[in-house]
Amino acid sequence: MILYVIMFTMYDFSVERMDAVMKCPYCAHLESKVVDSRPAEEGSSIRRRRECLSCRKRFTTYEIVESLPLMVIKRDGSRQAFDKNKLMNSMLKSCEKRSVPMSTLERLAGEIEQSLQNEMEREVPSTEIGELVMEKLKDVDEVSYVRFASVYRQFKDINTFMAELTKLLEEK
Repeated sequence: MILYVIMFTMYDFSVERMDAVMKCPYCAHLESKVVDSRPAEEGSSIRRRRECLSCRKRFTTYEIVESLPLMVIKRDGSRQAFDKNKLMNSMLKSCEKRSVPMSTLERLAGEIEQSLQNEMEREVPSTEIGELVMEKLKDVDEVSYVRFASVYRQFKDINTFMAELTKLLEEK
């Protein structure tokens, strides 16, 4: 039997002292001991084999860190849940027909999401996300950066486009 446990914080327990209050799925006894503990899913969770102190049956639990939902405040003031896929799609469009590997875009999206989660703010303006994307894309592919910036900053004419290109060239 497998149980999933959501942990709000992670503690560094030693294997010798890992008794915990965990209800046995077989007899509902509240005490069990950890027999084995190891990282699972590339370190994003911990798999624990437990043994009930009453009936001696074993069961598996997984501990994962719970992340709070991140809300994006759009330009019009509306709010919607952060969607990493939406972020990936916008970067994919700007990198279309460019030699930017998908793994790089996935890494960038992960870095941006992690950066936003680390700020501990539950509501983030879309402008902040756009700036993070441009910052990351500038280091990866300048053409993709300009493409993204042209949509994000809503370039109205060739002059604003040229101003952004000039700024980019001056930074080099």
